[in-house]
Formats: sequence, C-alpha cells, structure tokens
Amino acid sequence: MTPSMPLPQARTANIRAPLERRRQLLWGLAVWPILARHAWAQTRPADVRRLRGTLQQVTPDHITLQTRDGETVTLALGAQLTVAEVYPITLAEVQAGSFIGTAALPQADGSLQAIAVTVFPESARGLGEGHRPFDLQADSTMTNATVADVVSAPAGRTLQLRYAGGQKNLQVPAGTPVVTFRPADRSLLVPGASVSLSAQVVDGEPTATRINAGRNGFRLPY
Repeated sequence: MTPSMPLPQARTANIRAPLERRRQLLWGLAVWPILARHAWAQTRPADVRRLRGTLQQVTPDHITLQTRDGETVTLALGAQLTVAEVYPITLAEVQAGSFIGTAALPQADGSLQAIAVTVFPESARGLGEGHRPFDLQADSTMTNATVADVVSAPAGRTLQLRYAGGQKNLQVPAGTPVVTFRPADRSLLVPGASVSLSAQVVDGEPTATRINAGRNGFRLPY
C-alpha cells in the first residue's frame, strides 16, 4: 500500500478509538469526584449538567467552582457563554399571569410547598414548561408554569399553577426566596460569587455554557 492511499475505514476507526478512549480517561480522572456525585460518569458531549456553588478563581478562559457538596471543579468558559444576574424580588410581585419556575417538595395532599420561586421575564415565557423531578433536595420537583390565581394564606400565599398537561397548587410560605433574573456579562463572575450553571463537554473539555450569578454577595436560593 502506498503512503498516498487512504487507510481502510475499519483501520482508521481502530486508530481513532484509542485516542478517543484516552481523551475520555483524562476527562474522567480530572473531575472524577464531581462526575461521581453529579452522574457525569456517562457524560456525552451533548449532555448538559447543572452545578451550584461558589466561584473560587476566575480567569479570562476558566472558572474554578467549589460546589455545594464541597468538591472543586475547573470549567472552561465557552465562546457563546450566557451570563444572567439573579436578584431578589418580593412575593407580592408574583401575580396571576406570571410565568414562574419553582423548586418544591410534594405534600401529602398532592400540593407542592415551595423551596424557592423564580419569576421569569416575559422574554422567557414558556421556557421548560412542565412538572418534573429536580435535584435541589431529596424528592424535590421543578414546575415551570403560569400562575392562574393567587390566594392569600395566613402565612404566605397559595398559587394555582397551570402548565401544558397539568396543574398544581403551590404553597409559598412567608420567607420563601423569590427571585428573577436579567441579562448580565462576565464582569459578574468574581471570586466569592454564588452561581448556578449549566456545563457540558465541548471539544473534550468540561465547559460552562450558562451561568446564573448573584451580585455583591447575594446567595442564590437554588
């Protein structure tokens, strides 16, 4: 076979396979504690994972995050990184017609008790609509829905939520964190900032693709 002749497809695959396995091994060794705890052991490039914690170091290209579980992970900052500022609002600002996301705990009567409530800006209406399991606490859920009605309660409020395919009653005790968000930039990413982020493998490297962050020490409730 002359050097100019292409390698057979099967042989090319055999050469590439060890390189790919090596890349996956290096990725696994670098962040195994995080992968194990956040179920990244089977991560594929398209998989998106959520991490929460506090920024420890920030460079133009990378961040180092201490997760809420006490682990430390370094992530690249993607070229198309989206940054949003999360800031507090009052429960009174949640009204009929608001589109919200709520982390909550199921109650014996079938209702939900809110852990935290996010009011989406109008531009994000419909984002992730529905009801599903969530990883904030054991047995917690996430519901993205429209507030159909607001009922005052002795200590807080009850929100009637409607989403495609279902509805839920949400108990929001007084003192429940209520936040919203707005576009921001990388200047919000500083050591000590509280963040919640989405990350995935990009070109073989764990990469942050979206970061929600608090400003001036504000701690995210989720």
